[in-house]
Amino acid sequence: MDREVAIGGVALGPRPRIVAAGGEDEIEALGRAEGADLVELRADLFADPEPGAMVAILRRLRAVGRPIIFTVRAAAEGGRLLDEKRRAALYEAALPYVDAIDAEIVSSALIVDLVPAARAAGRTVILSAHALEATPPSDGLISLVDRGFGLGADVVKLATHASTVDDLQTLLTVTLASRRRGIVTLAMGPFGPLSRLVLPAAGSLLTYGHVGKPTAPGQLGVSELADLVGRFYTS
Repeated sequence: MDREVAIGGVALGPRPRIVAAGGEDEIEALGRAEGADLVELRADLFADPEPGAMVAILRRLRAVGRPIIFTVRAAAEGGRLLDEKRRAALYEAALPYVDAIDAEIVSSALIVDLVPAARAAGRTVILSAHALEATPPSDGLISLVDRGFGLGADVVKLATHASTVDDLQTLLTVTLASRRRGIVTLAMGPFGPLSRLVLPAAGSLLTYGHVGKPTAPGQLGVSELADLVGRFYTS
């Protein structure tokens, strides 16, 4: 990359960093998450997420010592349906207790206030896009990368459904084109497991694993992922 990016005390690159992702049913497992460099708490995977309860959970996770990414994924991009007012309140409450936030590039009404607030608090900003049914052409994905950085991202994350090796090749092309800027790419679906190892070789900074129930199709368990990353990425 052309600049240094970190989440909490964890520098990103050149070795891929492993993120343990989970929601309400994985809180205890996230606290353990052996092999993970970071944890992602998915507030949208709670039955009834409330800001006060979320703060208490984040405090517990923070005591473990791993940096925390906080996400309230929009329903249109794979999350649970929550109104925008609640999503904004959850992010606002979480900011003092997390190291990074992840929000969608298309959630313009949300991020217009969230991104400046996160920057003012010294938090890393991940702006993301999720194509749940297919992998769009590379030029469309690169346009999303440009848009994400234009909106103030430190890191742009793209996740697409990859059903063929051509889809995986598209993600590789986009990763290589964007690797100097700060990119995370992931595949969901049949080529999801392979993508978690291949795309970091092209420059994807993070790879995500589950600690219970997968948060995305094609996600490997953290312990298996950590073993594979340890074998293939030694530096």
